[in-house]
Amino acid sequence: MKTIWKAYINASLIFKITIALLLGIGVGLVFGEEAVVLAPLGDLLLSLLTFLIIPLILFTLIVGVNQTGISDLGRMGGKVFLYYALSSAFAIIVGLTVATLLQPGTGMQLDGSETFDVPENPGIISVLLSIVPSNIFTAFSELNLLGIIFTALAFGIAISYMRSSTELGDLGGHIYKTVNALNEATLLVLKVILQYVPIGVFAIMAETVGNQGLDTLFSLGEMVVVLYVALIAQVVIYTILLLLFKVKPGAFFKYARTPMITAFVTQSSSGTLPLTLDAAKNMGLPKSLYGFSLPLGATINMDGAAIRIAVSAVFAANVVGDPLTISEMLMVVLVGTLASIGTAGVPGAGIVMIATVFVQLGLPMEAVALLTAIDALVGMGCTALNVTGDLAGTTLINQTEEKKQKTAAQ
Repeated sequence: MKTIWKAYINASLIFKITIALLLGIGVGLVFGEEAVVLAPLGDLLLSLLTFLIIPLILFTLIVGVNQTGISDLGRMGGKVFLYYALSSAFAIIVGLTVATLLQPGTGMQLDGSETFDVPENPGIISVLLSIVPSNIFTAFSELNLLGIIFTALAFGIAISYMRSSTELGDLGGHIYKTVNALNEATLLVLKVILQYVPIGVFAIMAETVGNQGLDTLFSLGEMVVVLYVALIAQVVIYTILLLLFKVKPGAFFKYARTPMITAFVTQSSSGTLPLTLDAAKNMGLPKSLYGFSLPLGATINMDGAAIRIAVSAVFAANVVGDPLTISEMLMVVLVGTLASIGTAGVPGAGIVMIATVFVQLGLPMEAVALLTAIDALVGMGCTALNVTGDLAGTTLINQTEEKKQKTAAQ
């Protein structure tokens, strides 16, 4: 037993997760809905990862702020916001292009029995207001990532000012050392939790496959295939961008694959955040950048969800026999980009975004109800792409920062 445990500990994490993924699929197919008995093991993984989100964001970002200048932080923040906005819009264009070429939903009809209540969309104004929490503890308890980021930035900047102050320098230095120590302690806890990730992945995958089964996949298989083709196309675009910015794709995906697979299984960008932050750390990216960009990206940058919006819109239009016009496609790009920001932090955000776009285009809500049947199947790929987009964007922005520093040094 001791030998088996030692072999498990020493095996690479990606190998363990891959095996767990395959075993989970097998168990789900064999035992079907009975695989739900494994659900507590999956719930435990999500709880462990969620447990680390607050300390990771808080301490990482405070330390990162104190390792860079305020002006540099502002410049990087501007790049992050611009990248995320453009990335979401471009992802929708990719989804529309692929879906227009492959035309999912053609020939299908709604039988009229589908029902769906349009969920409430908080809107962009509400999301922007949530950046500044009225109560720090409420922001923490509700896992308001934007509020946590704001809190970390505010205290990080304050500590940085104290350290540079003549009167408060010593006190600021002590606080920084304490926060830095807490950050290192959090990373040690993460290392332990990483050993449990394969077990949780196995349980979640078995439960998901057991509940969904093959019938759901076959009934809307064309829609699923088209969506995954679009997701793969977006990954190819990331790869091309990485090459253009002189980043080796192999090295990037070596570190990104663990959070990508975990996001695929858990269907949670926020829940995967500890692993995404760990991947950025292993890539050698600066804390001041990834401590801000990745939590923000997990909240508002949803390239996978954006592609899902586009493919779903084309699918619904084809089902009702009224294909999208060019002007309607432009509307999808505009509304979809805004919706991807406006639904930040909402459970089932993908369905909320789709419903929002459908309302604007006058597409039937019955089609949304139809799409909920494959919610888990498409949500897996979309969430994995969300995480990949966050890491790719952070890597590209870091390349522009390094280039600027090299130019300044010459």
